[in-house]
Amino acid sequence: MPQTNGMSGRTVSHYSGLEQLGGGGMGVVYRARDTRLGRSVALKFLPEETAQNPAAIERFHREARSASSLNHPNICTIYDIGEFEGQPFIAMELLEGQTLRQRIAERRIELTELLEIGIQIASGLDAAHTRGIVHRDIKPANIFLVERGPAKILDFGLAKLSAAMREAAEPVGAGAGGGASVLTALELTSPGSSMGTVAYMSPEQARGEDLDPRSDLFSLGVVLYEMATGEPPFTGSATAVIFDGILHGTPRPASEANSQLPLTFEKILDKLLEKDRDLRCQSAAELRADLKRLARDLGSGKSAAPPKSGSGPIAAAAPVKQKSVAVLYFENQSGSKEDEYFRDGITEDIVTEISKIGQLDIFPRSEMLAYRDKPITAQQVSQQLGAAYVLEGSIRRSGNRVRITAQLVEASTRHSVWAERYDRQLEDVFAIQEEIARSIAQALRITMTPQEEKIIAHRPTEDPQAYDFYLRGRNYTRRENLDYALQMFEQAIHLDPNFAQAHASIGQLCAMIYELREQNVRWIERGLAACDRATALAPDLPEVLVARARIAYVQKKYEEAALLARRAIERKPDCEGSWNILGRAYFASGHHEQAVALVQQAIDANGDDYNTYLPYINALERLGLKKEAAQYRERLTEVLQQQLERVPEDVRARVLLASQFAILGQEEEGVRHLQTAVALRPNDSNILYNAACAYGQMKRKMETLDMLRRAVGAGYGNMDWMGKDPDLDCVHDDPEFKKLVGAV
Repeated sequence: MPQTNGMSGRTVSHYSGLEQLGGGGMGVVYRARDTRLGRSVALKFLPEETAQNPAAIERFHREARSASSLNHPNICTIYDIGEFEGQPFIAMELLEGQTLRQRIAERRIELTELLEIGIQIASGLDAAHTRGIVHRDIKPANIFLVERGPAKILDFGLAKLSAAMREAAEPVGAGAGGGASVLTALELTSPGSSMGTVAYMSPEQARGEDLDPRSDLFSLGVVLYEMATGEPPFTGSATAVIFDGILHGTPRPASEANSQLPLTFEKILDKLLEKDRDLRCQSAAELRADLKRLARDLGSGKSAAPPKSGSGPIAAAAPVKQKSVAVLYFENQSGSKEDEYFRDGITEDIVTEISKIGQLDIFPRSEMLAYRDKPITAQQVSQQLGAAYVLEGSIRRSGNRVRITAQLVEASTRHSVWAERYDRQLEDVFAIQEEIARSIAQALRITMTPQEEKIIAHRPTEDPQAYDFYLRGRNYTRRENLDYALQMFEQAIHLDPNFAQAHASIGQLCAMIYELREQNVRWIERGLAACDRATALAPDLPEVLVARARIAYVQKKYEEAALLARRAIERKPDCEGSWNILGRAYFASGHHEQAVALVQQAIDANGDDYNTYLPYINALERLGLKKEAAQYRERLTEVLQQQLERVPEDVRARVLLASQFAILGQEEEGVRHLQTAVALRPNDSNILYNAACAYGQMKRKMETLDMLRRAVGAGYGNMDWMGKDPDLDCVHDDPEFKKLVGAV
């Protein structure tokens, strides 16, 4: 049997002039001339011990034939397989350039180049995975950077050889292609059933389990991490240490080694390096899209940043406010739309926490709503809002664990002034919020007062599951899905009877049920009892004042309702529901001027809740301020559309959007949304009432009266509101309308 390291100058089949290029544990590579087709090729002879294993040879032939079917610009093409004097070989595309291993060793790779290489490798993997082929050995030495050409994946089909072919560790040597490629100890191939190169293995590969394409994606995540930082995420002096890191460890955030990396790139890495493959990036096509989106956003600025709600084109950058922080909605990485209530709740509570630091100027949530789930850079946010700093991050929840990443970026320099990743039990979520607030203060050299320290350290509940139910209930309340909201708050109290905010929320919800569904005094009594319990637990809780204000409102004690709402706002300017009930109280009592005077403050504080807009828009229209009302309706329309993109089942948002289309003269679109909303909740009195309002805006009297009859029949009883509602102007003089109002 010939020695493969002695083939230089020989002729093998129809390949002549062999010239050794390099070698390693997976074989020796030669440059050769294909005398039949007149082209240069690379011949790779497999290790000599392979020829002694018939099963391995059969596996090699099978895999090589499969890999040869791949014809993609980012995959090194296999032309032929053969055997010479008992030694198996493959003929493949000859590449000029260097391996990615060599490129990493030279200098740090800039992000634009990194993204381009990543996109190309993802494209190659996508083509292979689509044909059912998993590489199993993605590493820098198997990625070739062609001189004046695309990046290519090497050795497809060779990584799936049996364990018998892998018993010898890959020695330090040269990679395929031009020039020597130095392999470190981290690249040694592990013996035994866990095939692949240790430092780049996926957890399931390290455990010797069956592999699928997601294993290649983990390995590519390791490669991208190394390209960005200069070292793999899992290192150690021994194979066992590296295995332990892959299976159990959390890598150091890449931004600590390279401060130029944007948080979006770290999020991509996090998704690739997820140990649970069901939570990992699921396909190479998905990864390619993520990388291309980031490359686009960081490149020429071709993608427009989301506009500031309600504003026209920005001619110049907004003036920067010192020590001002804009908090972007954190990215939901849980892989489920269902978890967006959790993402929203955590983000909003982080805003609330850092708002307690007096020296910080925090942009209200409503200003940030337009940027939710949109690609945006800190510099773009600064230009549009005038923010000196931008806090961005991501949230991923899996079972009882939560991972939150956060990064504070100085917009003018695009440098990260602070970044952290928290991988904790769900019960630590309040500690994480507190730590983020303290870290931001420290990063901006702010000394908090003892009172601020005390307020930030306060926790609403010690039970994370109760908190989760509370966030769900808050989300359902905004959508006026009263039954589900009540169930969520009741569950929260069942788990933590001392959860004051949940008691207060039940108080507010009871008032809403009384107003919108069932005018039974028992709801007032239950609501007041819930407020009393919340007050006993937390005497200064602003949410209790909001709940009492809502109860006073449904009792038509409008002056008292307004007073309570103002007190809540004094304690907590963005308190949930406070501005909505204040606007309702002013509008219902005819104090339209007072409502109009507060409209911008209301939207700044609670504009992420679409319910806030309605009483203020109505007050503007009552005073004949049509232009101003139209501007806020435009903002409301944007908020509703964003909400339905995220939560298509939000029936209240759908029926309110139908109203906006009616006002804009898009009746066909409005009717379509109305019919869907009513079909989804045909017995919901408030949905039926809002449908009547939408038909009223279209001046469709018959449909308006029909929906009002159905609404009253289903329990709607807020006749004061109905009698003054400008949306129903077309029927206010109708005898049947007057009869409906008078009857109740």
